[in-house]
Amino acid sequence: MTILDRLAETARERVQAAKKETPLTELRRQAEALPLGNFPFEAALGKPDLAFICECKKASPSKGLIAPDFPYLQIAQEYEQAGADAISVLTEPQWFLGQDRYLQEIAAAVSVPCLRKDFIVDEYMIYQAKRLGAAAVLLICTILPGNQLAEYLELCRSLGLSALVEIHDASEADTALQAGAGIVGVNNRNLKDFSVDTGNSRRLREQIPPEVRFVSESGVRTAADVERLREIRADAVLIGETLMRAPDKAAAFAQLRGR
Repeated sequence: MTILDRLAETARERVQAAKKETPLTELRRQAEALPLGNFPFEAALGKPDLAFICECKKASPSKGLIAPDFPYLQIAQEYEQAGADAISVLTEPQWFLGQDRYLQEIAAAVSVPCLRKDFIVDEYMIYQAKRLGAAAVLLICTILPGNQLAEYLELCRSLGLSALVEIHDASEADTALQAGAGIVGVNNRNLKDFSVDTGNSRRLREQIPPEVRFVSESGVRTAADVERLREIRADAVLIGETLMRAPDKAAAFAQLRGR
């Protein structure tokens, strides 16, 4: 069993426990009662220059504890003030040490759209994301069969949520496009063994049509890395560990942006 398999399995266990507290029918009612919204996450990735999704995460399976001191609200507000176009918030509790309340509190405290970064394996988690204040969710191709991915994309649209569909290879790119993805994220980190190859985004870029937003995720550490993404006409980049480890996040962000 790979790390990704274990992440997906524990996500299913979390869903089963959550359903005992709040049944799906009640959670659906709560989510559907909220305003639909106008897909601000997708809009944020449509700017002329490269958009930046800055991530709040305390730990990861590959790096362990990244931020022992984790003032998540302060970090999110620093990102916003520095010019982040969107904020990604980890809610996976076991390996990333995330919590749902991090997302809920950050979404209420900033004006930029927030992405729920988790391992979504059940529609329940999409309704949760809506209730927590997310503007978008992450859907990972590797753990979602094509028909399920298409169903989840439709559910997101019905709730006014954007979906960042994460792929890692050419086959998954085809799956994402056939399912109707409007935003595709290429993960430069292989979630099965956590190796990183920043050339993955470059190789898969031409497979994604221009009308679909293209996001590069993971392994971006320098202004030169960012500039290479501009050269391949990426719409956005998601940056996590590099910013999380920086003592002065605004300065690190300014350096990464380059231009």
